[in-house]
Amino acid sequence: MDADIPVDAALARTLVREQHPDLDAPLTLVAAGWDNAIFRLGTDLAVRLPRRRVAVDLVLNEQRWLPSLAAVLPVTVPAPVRVGVPSPRYPWPWSITPWLAGTVAAATPVPPRAAFAAQLAEFQAALHVPAPPGAPANPVRGVPLSTRGPAMAERFATGRVPLTLRPLWDELVAVPEWSGPPLWVHGDPHPGNLLIGPDGRLSAVLDFGDLTAGDPATDLAAAWLVFDAPARAEFRAGVDVDEDTWQRARGWALNMGAAIAADATGTPEMAAVAAHTLREVRTV
Repeated sequence: MDADIPVDAALARTLVREQHPDLDAPLTLVAAGWDNAIFRLGTDLAVRLPRRRVAVDLVLNEQRWLPSLAAVLPVTVPAPVRVGVPSPRYPWPWSITPWLAGTVAAATPVPPRAAFAAQLAEFQAALHVPAPPGAPANPVRGVPLSTRGPAMAERFATGRVPLTLRPLWDELVAVPEWSGPPLWVHGDPHPGNLLIGPDGRLSAVLDFGDLTAGDPATDLAAAWLVFDAPARAEFRAGVDVDEDTWQRARGWALNMGAAIAADATGTPEMAAVAAHTLREVRTV
């Protein structure tokens, strides 16, 4: 998707020099996603600049909440180490975070991901605690699964999501809603947001832009988005949730897999995530 404003290395370099001159170092573009451009700054840092207005609140969420969450989570997260402010050159807030090395899990074969199934379960169990009253709201994550019905109807209508999955969606969307307190939810638990170290274990969890409070089943969808059946069983043992929450998580996985599959502009890597997920959700 086109950016709302152009963001390039020259702009990022200028902003760093003006606002954080002590961090002036070689800077190169490494990713230009839908919402943000990511630059590597020196060897140890990354600069994250929103490309679209819709991403600004997501950056603010990370700046507000990630430093405190990072202190209690058992896996590294990209908590900002410096904050950039709007200026005449650039109208939005931006962040400098640690550079997190590793291989994106989405680029790896599925079976070896079992090496971090228990670790991801530990991470989610640590994250899924009652959120404070000021936690960010998110209209499409952590909410009752039934609210995603209209979006799912559109996805089935694209022809890119098998209609044979419609009865499963109808079954899962009827599972009782979350009745507990709003818990912290990462919101985007697909394997593109997981980094793996050389030992095959989880080295970092990325992209907390969808951070919210609500139903933890949204995050538990990772069981189908990331893993195969044997690793999924190990993951479930680590999170220790009731059957209704587990089935809602399966529904969230179907919702997310369908969203990725219906996006005709997605990358081959994410298309593979969608195909994997839509296969896996057919089994518990």
